[in-house]
Amino acid sequence: MRTAKQPIEVLLVEDNPGDVLLTQLALKNTKLIGKLNVVEDGAEAIAYLRKEGKYARARTPDLIILDLNLPKVDGREVLATIKADPELCVLPVVVLTSSDHHKDIIEGYKAHANCFITKPLDLDMFADAIRSIEQFWLSVSELPTRA
Repeated sequence: MRTAKQPIEVLLVEDNPGDVLLTQLALKNTKLIGKLNVVEDGAEAIAYLRKEGKYARARTPDLIILDLNLPKVDGREVLATIKADPELCVLPVVVLTSSDHHKDIIEGYKAHANCFITKPLDLDMFADAIRSIEQFWLSVSELPTRA
């Protein structure tokens, strides 16, 4: 079982190397993230979460940060897969995407995203958005505990 201030594992599903780097930099000094695992497409995210192939020994993340516009398997389908799976559906999913289309926001919440954030274009604002994810999900909210 995870205790209150124990570092957590985060799965970042992001195909843009620049956004991966910015996320890593924004979370660099946090003591609450034990490990930030990164996968670059939706198919890899599903394999990771299902512990298939090279991810057979992967730990189930405590939090998922998911881009919507991904190669191979779209982020919308990844979200639907997570929320339809009885083992994975309790995992909090933060959608972090460049889309600000009202339809994407509505559909994200209908698919049970726990949060929807449009990526700011400004670098400092992007870092602030990442830190706000860390602040809320790691300091304020309670995450499901591991068995």
